[in-house]
Amino acid sequence: MVSSAEQRRPVVVLYERIVDAIHAGTYPPGSTLPSEPKLAAELGVSRPALREALLLLQEDGLLSVRRGVGRTVADRPPRRGFEHIQPLEELIGAGAPVRVRALLRAVEEPTDFTTQHLLAAARARLRFWESLLVGDGTAAALSQEWAAAEDVLAGAHPGFARALEAVAAGPDAAAARTSMLAVLVSSSRGVPLSAHSSVTATLVGQRRGEQLGRPADTPAVLITQVVRAGDTPVLAAKHMLPTGAAALPVLQSN
Repeated sequence: MVSSAEQRRPVVVLYERIVDAIHAGTYPPGSTLPSEPKLAAELGVSRPALREALLLLQEDGLLSVRRGVGRTVADRPPRRGFEHIQPLEELIGAGAPVRVRALLRAVEEPTDFTTQHLLAAARARLRFWESLLVGDGTAAALSQEWAAAEDVLAGAHPGFARALEAVAAGPDAAAARTSMLAVLVSSSRGVPLSAHSSVTATLVGQRRGEQLGRPADTPAVLITQVVRAGDTPVLAAKHMLPTGAAALPVLQSN
């Protein structure tokens, strides 16, 4: 039996081929794509697979549909890379499923980190989630995520605020099995998101080593991520991936 992941793989590959063509200038920003039959012939693929890939490209903001014109490439196609804004558990769980295990769900005052990255006011109250990402029984990453204050979210992304409230008010198990970034992504249809990440090499340290089940001197990669709705930062996170964790795929293009 062919798994659903294997069935979808050709569509994902086709999606990437079209993205590559957009960034290479074959289908430049603002241009109209050829008709479905012509494009399918050019790419040597079936029309059903092409149609599914085109729908995914529309959802990701690379294409738009104009009545009487057809599918048009966005004037400013989103940049490719880790900034696909995909939950970390999905990124590193491509090879094997990764589960989110809640360590802490709390509300706290701003720290130096959240003051800098979320521009949080001194007395703001911020949701804080600390989670362990586990795959094959082994800790793959430790995530710390903060959401902007409720009054900020009310203006910049009320859907995210409502989704966080719904998760917090639901069964404890619901919040324990999801990341804050997953909640943000699922509540952001139609909301323009952008993100920036920085990557540094470090050691896990004593406390994080205990959480990850690794010695304190274990080398690790620390990813700092900030996600914005429009111009407003709505989520800031730190993700620590120790040596031996699942690979984090990073797409690059010029």
